[in-house]
Amino acid sequence: MGTGPTPPRKPSRRQILGSAAGLAAAAVAGGYAWQRSRSDLPDGDVPIPTGGYRFERRGAPARTVVLAADDRVLATFTDGARTALLTGPTRTWSEPRTTGAVVHGDAWVRLMGSAWSQGRERTGWFREWFPKALADRSPDALAVAFQYGDGAPEVRTASGLRYAGKAHFGPQVPGQQPDSFHYRDEKSDFYDYLGVPWTFPDGTHTSPEKERYGDVDCSGFMRLVWGYRMGYPMHATNNHGIGLPRRAYALATRAPGVLLIPNTGQPPADLSLLLPGDLVFFSIDIGRPHGIDHCGMYLGPDDDGHPRFYSSRSQANGPTMGDLAGRATLDGHGFYARGLRMARRL
Repeated sequence: MGTGPTPPRKPSRRQILGSAAGLAAAAVAGGYAWQRSRSDLPDGDVPIPTGGYRFERRGAPARTVVLAADDRVLATFTDGARTALLTGPTRTWSEPRTTGAVVHGDAWVRLMGSAWSQGRERTGWFREWFPKALADRSPDALAVAFQYGDGAPEVRTASGLRYAGKAHFGPQVPGQQPDSFHYRDEKSDFYDYLGVPWTFPDGTHTSPEKERYGDVDCSGFMRLVWGYRMGYPMHATNNHGIGLPRRAYALATRAPGVLLIPNTGQPPADLSLLLPGDLVFFSIDIGRPHGIDHCGMYLGPDDDGHPRFYSSRSQANGPTMGDLAGRATLDGHGFYARGLRMARRL
């Protein structure tokens, strides 16, 4: 069964939209109290250059890299993608209940209003936006994702809508054993977690299932983070459309952005293109071994140098970077490494 109390009242569509517009400010107050983060500087920040940085074009994928005067990489913008990878204070991601692995990283992932293209750094928009984005310490996509993991406290809007706090995967499936990958049911989308009805831009109206309140499956979790929280458009189908489709296989093949690793039917030999925030896709269901059926977000290398990802999983019963029922690493011969097939940058 889904966990968490039923919301005291269902906010109106106007309240929902108003809440979404104010999520960033609310998350600053409520989202960082539990997150382990640190910086090597006493004031908790890193130097922000006021000028003098330069731009360098690189290929495969085509992208613009921003370099400081001392050649430090400050940012990466990929042609066709809305995600911006920015350098900020070092943060620590951990989950002691499920793994001893720790990820330290200075990557901050934000969403631009439109996809990057070559030469955009010469626009007035960029000159105004970039220094502010480098200095911004409000929750980015990585911090938002961890607001649904182990130990994450509930955060509500003024209207009573819970939009953050520990998430679970889905209701238990009768007849399935606890060690089964089907022990908890899929089909929980972001609006099930929220417990509110949702109308998509094409007019499709959906209603949450009460037993799924507080639950979100792997693709629903990506929609919760990138769509509801970060503002990426979404639609209700698995076909081509504006923004993010529903299921993992549709996100892999039909979502906007840049396909970094195509599906060859085998684990990719080269993971060097991956950056924190990239979506990674797996074929892991023993009943359908050739289809994409799981997705998550790349975090970066852990302290042992293994590329680690974060996703909502059945046996962990929610978002995790841990190693229950398979190491959450993308290299080697572990369960998820063997199932890795694709990667995409939104």
